[in-house]
Parts: sequence; structure tokens; C-alpha cells
Amino acid sequence: MTRVTLLIALAALFAACSSDEPQQPATASPANNTAPAAAPIAAVDDAETETASVPPLTGLKAELAAHVESNAKLTQEIVDSLFSFSELGFQEFETQRYLTKILEDNGFTVETNISGLPSSWWATWGSGSPVIALGSDVDGIPKSSQLPGVAYREPMIEGAPGHGEGHNSGQAVNITAALAVKEIMEREGMPGTIVLWPGIAEEVLGSKAWFARDGRFNGIDAVLFSHVSSNMRVGWGQTTGTGLVSVEYTFDGVAAHGAGDPWRGRSALDAVELTNIGWNFRREHLHPLGRSHYVIVDGGDQPNVVPSKATVWYFVREITAEKIRSNFATLQRIAEGAAMMTDTTVNRRIVGAAYPRHFNRPIAEAMDKNIQAVGLPEWTEDDQTYARALQKLMEADEITGLATELPGIATPLEEPQSGGSDDIGDVSWNVPTITLRFPSNVDNLQFHHWSSSMAMATPIAHKGATAGAKVMAATMLDLLQQPELVNDAWRYFKEEQSAGEVYESFVGPNDEPPIEKNAAIMDEYRDRLRELYYDPERYDTYLEQLGINYPQLVKPTQP
Repeated sequence: MTRVTLLIALAALFAACSSDEPQQPATASPANNTAPAAAPIAAVDDAETETASVPPLTGLKAELAAHVESNAKLTQEIVDSLFSFSELGFQEFETQRYLTKILEDNGFTVETNISGLPSSWWATWGSGSPVIALGSDVDGIPKSSQLPGVAYREPMIEGAPGHGEGHNSGQAVNITAALAVKEIMEREGMPGTIVLWPGIAEEVLGSKAWFARDGRFNGIDAVLFSHVSSNMRVGWGQTTGTGLVSVEYTFDGVAAHGAGDPWRGRSALDAVELTNIGWNFRREHLHPLGRSHYVIVDGGDQPNVVPSKATVWYFVREITAEKIRSNFATLQRIAEGAAMMTDTTVNRRIVGAAYPRHFNRPIAEAMDKNIQAVGLPEWTEDDQTYARALQKLMEADEITGLATELPGIATPLEEPQSGGSDDIGDVSWNVPTITLRFPSNVDNLQFHHWSSSMAMATPIAHKGATAGAKVMAATMLDLLQQPELVNDAWRYFKEEQSAGEVYESFVGPNDEPPIEKNAAIMDEYRDRLRELYYDPERYDTYLEQLGINYPQLVKPTQP
């Protein structure tokens, strides 16, 4: 090649890289409608007023994105496998076995049974600082079994659990990102430690407060958490939603014949019902941002036997830790009063806890730049058709399809908003923490419901997780290469977040996690679920294994 030819080639290459057209990373080979497409990179734009005008990933970040894209098949297999396991909180044993094998095969050292949680694990690779911990939840929702890739109600197993929030996808984001960063660290000789861990039993807020209580986050510099969403976003400060105490009250009374000598009985169920009556009257006077709800776990055995034991389980939610403690103390007095009225005794058990969340500003702002650079996945018309069909099925107020514009970074609200809880809040008060919300589900569906599982083993989930992994990997690299970012994160944590707030867990030193929860349900369904486990050695995707012609909008007629 002559010097002139070389200069022409270089000029053409420079022009291509400077084009306003989005640049695409290498794409994995399509396979049966489900291979994740490349996420579009934001175009370069000279207009400084455009918030989307962020340069594409370059240098090592571009290498990381390419590595994540080349591992899109692994991402898809993790998403589909965890979907097929359909495990409830405290019983995520197949999930544990599967994910820890991947990590051990890639050089991570794995511990299990963390904080007395048999289905938990803690995987570590590398040495030195910074120590970056990636977390994501893994448990499912009761009675949310649903065939993926179809647009009609079809339980895979009637009454069985399923991934009705999409927790099958976050570990795919984290593991794929971690493997990409690990390769760069090895090649470049970068110091640092990567930790991966699961949110066990998040749906009952059953692990992270225990991890924090037991010092699992001591010595960690930053926690990057991932959670499924319908768009890609990160935020800082206090977020929408509540913290909570999850508590069971068990009353002990005296059994008697309900007709023969009821005067000899002391009904534990009466105590439960009086507690509920007292708390329901009190709920009329809760602040509108507060929430509380309950289920009767044990109401006795049969009507003609005065119940000698009964249990009620409460969630007590509020915006601040102080208000949570106040409402909890009121509920405690009501339960004690009910025991006095019925001549029973009462025992309290903490089942779960979630401190109000507060996310780190410097890390969130760094991650947001990576979100803008990576952008949303390139949805196909099949993806959009399927998303709109699900929204129509669920009678959504708006039929919007999949997101095509990023919402931008979430900043603290002027007025707090009530809502759900997440025990990542306890982590956020022990170490600088953020949550990446990545676009693997469909907007305007119903939370904690079978509809939220319908897209979670489809190309939508696969592509969203791949895009999220690129952002996660790029942000890990920021922390590895920029000591000042770690320092700024800790300065914010100590001087701004913690100013005027002293974290005190709702979980005490003697509170043990309720690891028996959901065991009976999983014992009932596990053998039948096992028959439906995804087999990636035989099928490219879980949809192929199930015989779904994605998007399958109409239920096939029976021959």
C-alpha cells in the first residue's frame, strides 16, 4: 500500500468514525429470532444542548462493549435458564448451582451459605483496590407461572411460581460485565477485586440487611446493583418508594373443643384478629406516604378446635427510618394488647427489613454517561409488536411499545413518593451504591404478576440485559481507572448522604433469616419444574425448546 493510499484509507476511516450515523458494535450471529441485537451507540452531535450528544464508547470501553456483545449467547442462556428454574426466595438452589459453576469455571472463588442463607453465595476474583461488588436479585413470585413469548394467559404449571418481576435477568448483566472487565484487567495488569453476589429472597426482603449486619460489605469501595426495568436509567439521592419492617406475630393460647367446652380455650386466632382490627383502625390515621399490609399465615387447624397457635405477618412501610420505627412500635403495642385481651402470649419475629434507599451521586453521574453512550437496544418490529400486544392484553392506559428514548438520570424528588421497598437500601447505607435499571421488560404491565414474566425469556430480555452489561462494564472501568471517582463517591457518602442520618438496621444481632419460607411450595412444584428446565445444549433458546413462534400473539387451536 502506498503512502497516498494509506492516507486515503485513514481519512475514510476517520470520516466513518466521525459520522452522525450511529456506530454499531460487532453483533452475534442471529439464532432463531432470539440472538440479542447490537445496542445502538449514541451518535456524535456538536449541539451542546442535546443531552443525548454523548460520544460513543472508545478505547477500553469499546473493547468491553465488544466483549459483552460477543458473549450475548451466554447472557441469553443465563436469562433463559434462571427463568426456567422459577425458584422462590430462600429456595434458589438450582440458581445457586448454575451461576456458581459459571463463576468457578471462570476463576472466581465462591463461598456459599452466607449469613446463614443456604441458597446464597459470594464470588470473588482479583486482588487489591478498588473492590467493586455487583449484585442482583434472583428470586421469583408465587403463582406467576407463565409461558414466555406469547400474548395470552398460559401458565406453564398451574399455581406454580414464576419470574413475575424479572429477577432472572440481572445476574446475566453482572456476570457478562464482570467477565469482560476481568479479561481487560488481566491483560492490562490492573489491580482491583471483583465481587458478585445475589439478592436472596428480595421479594420478602430477606437477605441484604443480614449481609450488611454481618459485615459482608466492609472493605468494599462501591456496589453496582442491577434491576430489570422497561428503560435504562440510574439515579441518585433518595428514590421513590419506602423502607419497611417485615414482622410475624405468633400467638400461643390453649386448645379446647369448640362446642364441648369452649370456655376452657384461649384462642390464638382471636388474638390475631384483634391485632388486625386494632391495626386496621390505626391505618386510617397513617400518613398518606405510609403503607401496611398483612396475611394470616396460620389461623388454626379446624373450626371445632380452639386454635392454640396462630400467626399474622405484616409489612410496615414508610418513607423514613424514624417513621418506620414509630409505626412498628405502635403495631407492637397493639399485638401486646391483643394478647392481654385474649389471655394468650405473643412472640415477635423479624422476617425481613429494608432501609430507605439512598444512591450515590458521583457513581450515578458516571454511569449515566455510559448509559447515554451505549443507548437502548435496537428493537425489531417483532419486539415492538409483542410489547404492544402485552400492553393491550393488560389493558394499559397507553399502548407505547418498547422505549426508544432514554429518560435521563433520576434526581431527588422535591416531594417524596410512596411505593415499593428494596433491601438494597441497607447496602446503600454501608457503602456507596447505585442501581442500574436496564430495559429487559415491557412498560405498563402489572408488578408482582404473571404478566411481568411474559417477556422475560424473549429477545427483549436478552437484548436489554446485553445493553445493561455494557453499561455495567464501562462503569466498572471508570472505578478501576479513576481513583478520584472512588474518593468522590465516599466523600458524598460521608459528608452529604450520612449528614444527620445514622444507619441502624431493623435486623437485630439475634434475628435469624426465615430460611424455611417457600420450602413447602418449592417441594410441591420442583419436580414438575425440573422437567421444564432449559437445556442450552439441545436448544438455542428457551422459546425454541418450548416451541414458541415469537411473537405468538394468538393461542394455537387444538387439533
